[in-house]
Amino acid sequence: MDEGELFAIETFGTTGKGTVYEAPDCSHYMKNFDAPADIPLRNPKAKALLAEINSRFGTLAWCRRWIEEPFPRHIGALKQLVEAGIIDAYPPLSDVEGSYVAQYEHTIFLHPTRKEVISRGDDY
Repeated sequence: MDEGELFAIETFGTTGKGTVYEAPDCSHYMKNFDAPADIPLRNPKAKALLAEINSRFGTLAWCRRWIEEPFPRHIGALKQLVEAGIIDAYPPLSDVEGSYVAQYEHTIFLHPTRKEVISRGDDY
């Protein structure tokens, strides 16, 4: 760690056994900004869905229920976008059945003589 660097620190709390894994059913997604811009999409539904994602969410993550109204049958098009590497899937974190899992994150900046927690607010 060197001064002037930013770090994201993520911790996970659970009421279960403490072994968190990615669940198979996914509901949250985000655009992959490292994906090449020239990936060919032949499916018009996938093209339309990508245009909707670009216009509504930009750099933000989103969940499937937010696109169900304009795209009620979006699963096939979304799957194609994920397989092409244009969209990244973020599966939920799980522990043992019936337990709760929470993620906490802070971003810190290292000054020459101190650290600054940039993400700290009134609610967190």
